[in-house]
Amino acid sequence: MSKRSVLVVAHTGRPEAVRSAQLVTERLTAAGIAVRVLPGEADDIGCAGVHVMPGAAAAAEDAEVVMVLGGDGTLLRAADLTRGSGTPLLGVNLGHVGFLAEAERDDLAATVDRVVERRYDVEERMTVDVTARRNGEVLGTTWALNEASIEKAERERMLEVVAEIDGRPLSNWGCDGVVCATPTGSTAYAFSAGGPVVWPEVEAMLVVPISAHSLFARPLVVSPRSLVAVEVLADGPRAVLWCDGRRTLDLPPGARVEVRRGAEPVRLARLHLTPFTDRLVTKFGLPVTGWRGRVRQPAHPSPPADGGAPDGQRG
Repeated sequence: MSKRSVLVVAHTGRPEAVRSAQLVTERLTAAGIAVRVLPGEADDIGCAGVHVMPGAAAAAEDAEVVMVLGGDGTLLRAADLTRGSGTPLLGVNLGHVGFLAEAERDDLAATVDRVVERRYDVEERMTVDVTARRNGEVLGTTWALNEASIEKAERERMLEVVAEIDGRPLSNWGCDGVVCATPTGSTAYAFSAGGPVVWPEVEAMLVVPISAHSLFARPLVVSPRSLVAVEVLADGPRAVLWCDGRRTLDLPPGARVEVRRGAEPVRLARLHLTPFTDRLVTKFGLPVTGWRGRVRQPAHPSPPADGGAPDGQRG
């Protein structure tokens, strides 16, 4: 049997993340699990006995799990590393909201123990595949876990776009941009732009105009089988495509961005089967004072064994 290995990815710009990575590395190594680190992070983590990967491309190949120490941005960076390998990501939140993270910094030692004991579940999250074209020519292809956003590239000019769903034009918008999001991304950029929160198990895509000057500019929830396209008008300003706030592509006037359900999901390791409602309340600090839960009905008195009236009701 091959030796178990775990890839550790950390936001090494934060001292707390470096200390956390060192603790994780020491505990995993003591349990006989090989620890991998990325070449750009090895010197900052500085632990003996770790395997420094020659490059990021194959860092997650054959790893059992990727432990991600940081915020949602660090986890999105780690998702790039697992593209194609399907290695599950286990996030430990060292940032602010940390919606994608499964554990908090105070649970770090217990989280490592769960990994050592293989006591975690894995769930799949929908992604989107994105293709940009102009006059039929492919400008680029990419993907996103949270969202693909088409945004104005010139601050002083409004972006002019037309949205299309399943091959049919929907509406023109003069706007700052359009967000095409997954359910996972519904609590990220799409939420800030006024989109709805979608439970992760709901399969759908969101289309959310940003600051649109239009009578019909409400957020849309469309089928996961739909093809969503956003065309930058040929006589308008240029735009820019952002995917998960990480991957970017310049869009000239006349460009067309097509967004469809991704062929490869992202796999997240889960330690707790916490209802998504509870996660929302905790992460956003939502007020639930006064909640009483389901009111229990009083139990009905059992009829007497002889079939007569209950005690105290006999004639």
